Amino acid sequence: MSAPVRSILFVPGDSERKIEKSRASGADAIVLDLEDSVAQARKAIARETVATLLRDGARADKMAYWVRINPIDTPDALHDLAAIVAGRPAGILLPKAQSPADVAQLSLYLDALEIRDDIAPGSIPIMPVATETARAPLTLHHYPDAALPRLFGITWGAEDLSSALGASSNKDDDGRLSLSYRVARSLTLMAAKACGVEAIDTVYPDFRDLDGLKRDSLASRREGFTGRFAIHPDQVEIINAAFSPTSDEIAWSQQVVAAFAAAPDAGVVALDGKMLDMPHLKQARHILALSDAHMTA
Repeated sequence: MSAPVRSILFVPGDSERKIEKSRASGADAIVLDLEDSVAQARKAIARETVATLLRDGARADKMAYWVRINPIDTPDALHDLAAIVAGRPAGILLPKAQSPADVAQLSLYLDALEIRDDIAPGSIPIMPVATETARAPLTLHHYPDAALPRLFGITWGAEDLSSALGASSNKDDDGRLSLSYRVARSLTLMAAKACGVEAIDTVYPDFRDLDGLKRDSLASRREGFTGRFAIHPDQVEIINAAFSPTSDEIAWSQQVVAAFAAAPDAGVVALDGKMLDMPHLKQARHILALSDAHMTA
């Protein structure tokens, strides 16, 4: 399974220039896009470009290259998979997933293609974009009970959902996401946590507003999201910082773990004048595990 990620940078699969630039972005992962950022007339070119990169370049630079294929109910999806699986992508981003059944269908395709290309069975993970149609958010509660061993994480998207709902905007007058989109976002977070997988927040569309990106990303991490997508290299450093434990958090976590280690039979310990119990210990262990994961990734 792929390592945890904080930042995942979208790059059009038909742009060799942008792909090359993305390699120096510092992103934990890159999504080579075969879907929305590629015109229909250039889909075949994008597949060839991505397949070549995965075959020749990815092994050399050690970057985690994911691929966003086209929706599973389109003919393009099978063409995408047939072209790129042999290159062993780090994972498949599945857009417009209607339900866990779409993830299961993609997994079956990958089962067959991994055999074809002599790849370890089940080694290519999947992350669905699980809110991009009107039906999709209504099925999020089914993910925890679905048998989806390839599931790496769950993410969401506001732009396609807005289009699906016929909305003129997905924002309120104050610039906040409207209620429907906040609900979809919250359900995505809960579904991911219930499945025990990564909860990845959607893009921050205004790539010039780096201060806004920082505020939004810090709030996203406070809620429980573990990373987010970027649409511009300038966003990557801010996202990485926002989704990494701070030095103060690490120090606090080490103190909490040490305090409980010193009193192994206690359910509650005192630290800096505050009483701490098991939820605090779990939070501290999570922060330290996250820090270790990002340091070794």
